[in-house]
Amino acid sequence: MRIVFPALLVMSLLILNASAYFNVTYLNATVTLNSNGSAHVDEALNLFISNSSIAQYQQDRQAINFTLSKWQSALQTTLLVEHILNPKSSVYDFTFLPGPINYALKNASAQLTLSYDVSNVTTISNIAPRKFLYTFNDSVFNFVHTASGQSLSQIMRLNIRVPKGAEIVAISPAPDFPPPGFVANYTGYTQFSWYSAESLSGLAFSYVTTQSLGQEVSTFFTRIYNGYGALVLLSIIIIIVAIVAYLYLKVSNTKV
Repeated sequence: MRIVFPALLVMSLLILNASAYFNVTYLNATVTLNSNGSAHVDEALNLFISNSSIAQYQQDRQAINFTLSKWQSALQTTLLVEHILNPKSSVYDFTFLPGPINYALKNASAQLTLSYDVSNVTTISNIAPRKFLYTFNDSVFNFVHTASGQSLSQIMRLNIRVPKGAEIVAISPAPDFPPPGFVANYTGYTQFSWYSAESLSGLAFSYVTTQSLGQEVSTFFTRIYNGYGALVLLSIIIIIVAIVAYLYLKVSNTKV
């Protein structure tokens, strides 16, 4: 018994350590489309943490300069990446937040959040006065690669959000939410979701927005400023200086 008991103890410890692992159980990616063709992306990953891995997760979470690649290695997952990428440039305004541990019985979980911005997610066409057609660029997808193209796995959900008042022109494959139906039935909806291992190959998604007159004027002056910002600012300064000089000379002449 003196020999068997230590052996059993060692085996128990080995089994306990072998059960220590992390596992991403769900991924929710939300793409919010902007009026300039870019998009803001929020990705939330639910992470299962075994009881024996809690200390490691807490240690990694408190570490300074623990990069995303180091997190990928520590969690042994390929899902901790940006799933929306511009083929011609990198993402920007990137933030990564490993959330606090939520305890449940003998195990635990946490939520990992990636937020970033991507340009050229949609192409824009001016089809009428104050009317713009936005067409989604499916080359930005970075999901699971299959023989038929990219697709969502069983634990993934993709949400695409459009501006309020947008008119859906084409959407294929039909989203899982709202329930499939004719295009006209999507009036009033601003979020569309695909899940249940949906194929993203050849996804077609386009919509039309109508600018108000005020928005058109604001966009016009914004474009002028973006193109001639320094010149406009210099002109304003010159005008202000001229007005001040004129008033100063006028007051001076009045006193004389």
